[in-house]
Amino acid sequence: MSRRLRIIPTIVVAAAVAAMIGLGIWQIQRARWKEGLLAQYASADRQPPIVWPTVPLRHDQLPLFRHATGVCLRVVGQRAVAGENRAGEPGYAHIVDCVTGAEGPGMSVEVGWSKNPNAKVNWVGGLVSGVIAPDRRTAMRLVAGSAPPGLEPSAPPSLSAIPNNHRFYAVQWFAFAAIALLIYALAVRKRRKEAQPPR
Repeated sequence: MSRRLRIIPTIVVAAAVAAMIGLGIWQIQRARWKEGLLAQYASADRQPPIVWPTVPLRHDQLPLFRHATGVCLRVVGQRAVAGENRAGEPGYAHIVDCVTGAEGPGMSVEVGWSKNPNAKVNWVGGLVSGVIAPDRRTAMRLVAGSAPPGLEPSAPPSLSAIPNNHRFYAVQWFAFAAIALLIYALAVRKRRKEAQPPR
């Protein structure tokens, strides 16, 4: 029985350590993917402007951080989310959802910024230009380069807002694995000392 009790903790610790090492390797792979994505976004700013996409896109096809122009035919919704103006002041970004044609995904436009989440948006649509930013609800939105009366221009999307902590997480998982092995080794050493007959 005592021998079995020594084998079971060993199996449990070995499985836990293997899982933690696996998670660390996965985080390194995620870090490489994120670094490539950030490099792609950084180069997007130097590319020529595009027309706002009129067909649905997969997540890996989103032209984030590209300069773009679109036409809002009709406003169908409005919302406010946390955001900043160009001076870096916190407040609310005002977003309108638009119809861009008879079909298609439509367009979300961040028309401006205000300290008031209930600020009136005096914008009924039309031609708008700006930079494409990520959006939690619609995957992407166009951050307008200018704002209508009553609002200030929003801060353009920034790469610094996209976290890339995967290498830090990898180090954490590897450290957890090392600590687990150390604790287990100390426990085994203590048990062996206790099992030795007194001199």
